[in-house]
Amino acid sequence: MFTEIVDALYEAAFIAEKWPAVLGQITNASASKGGALFVFADSAPVRGKAVAWLQDLMDEFLEDESLRLSTAAARMGTVRPSSFVDVDRFMTADEVRDDPIRVRLRARGLGVNACAAIPMPSGEIAMFVFQRGLDEGGYDERQLEVLDRMRPDMARATLAAARLGLVQARGAVDALAKIGLPAAVLASNGRVRVTNSLFDREKALFLPTAFGGVAVANSESNRLFQAALQAVRGGPLPRSIPVRGTPPAVVHVLPLKRSAHDLFDGGDMLVVATAISASALVPSPTILTGLFDLTPAEVNLVTALAKGHSLKAAAAEAGLQFSTVRTYLNRIFRKTGTNQQSQLVALLKSAHPLPR
Repeated sequence: MFTEIVDALYEAAFIAEKWPAVLGQITNASASKGGALFVFADSAPVRGKAVAWLQDLMDEFLEDESLRLSTAAARMGTVRPSSFVDVDRFMTADEVRDDPIRVRLRARGLGVNACAAIPMPSGEIAMFVFQRGLDEGGYDERQLEVLDRMRPDMARATLAAARLGLVQARGAVDALAKIGLPAAVLASNGRVRVTNSLFDREKALFLPTAFGGVAVANSESNRLFQAALQAVRGGPLPRSIPVRGTPPAVVHVLPLKRSAHDLFDGGDMLVVATAISASALVPSPTILTGLFDLTPAEVNLVTALAKGHSLKAAAAEAGLQFSTVRTYLNRIFRKTGTNQQSQLVALLKSAHPLPR
């Protein structure tokens, strides 16, 4: 089930008409009744897609300023939960009753909402929202875990979709141009098939290799990058790689699935680089933690470390055994390409807002 949904997510990243169907698949997998994706940016209109039977309500939301200022939307925009949460936990009973979005959702038989906010290094915020039936009560831990399991792939798929404006790409060259980020299409053997001009100019970030391949110039990051290329072919994670530099960057490897494979002329992988940019919507260190497949517990740990807490203090603050937190830290090291706590903190601090 999860493999099919993940493949559909990466297809929808480039074939916008697929979003209602994949949102429907996630809705079913999480025992929900409705679902939607919103993309917020500092300097662009709000964009969104929903399951087919809620798209008219999505269109109303996108057109009506008063709906976009609803309590639920504003509260989640402030909280920006890195994992899926029950939205009602952050609202009073009166706010839930009177919120115009919730009034409209109740009229369609929908009740409690689950939401996650996914920050993009390029400045956008992607927000996924799913709804339970009005008579089904709230989300339990298992259902939220189902959503969180798919959240990293939602993040990478939305990175491309946000840059394309949630419209369908019209071929490899056109899609790469519209993305507005350094990007290259690779074959399954790692050979570069096509690049855009932004990628070609990134001489300090990417290096050509033998037989038409590509590597990340930073050796530590390249180790993770090569593992990511294997991950697309069924190997281990990661698929989002931090690259230290000025400015710091993140390199993502997105598998090209189904129709997206044909769209990119038979390419199997899309490599995209994002410099970490300033945005009123994206705080630090959330810029990084939202994209490296970190669990909510790992996000909490790196946030505590970035604030200057020791590992022992972070364990005490979270009410966890030191051995448990040490296990979390080792997993974070693998996902971020670091091997020391000082390196991890330096990486997080490098993501402070940069001038545009």
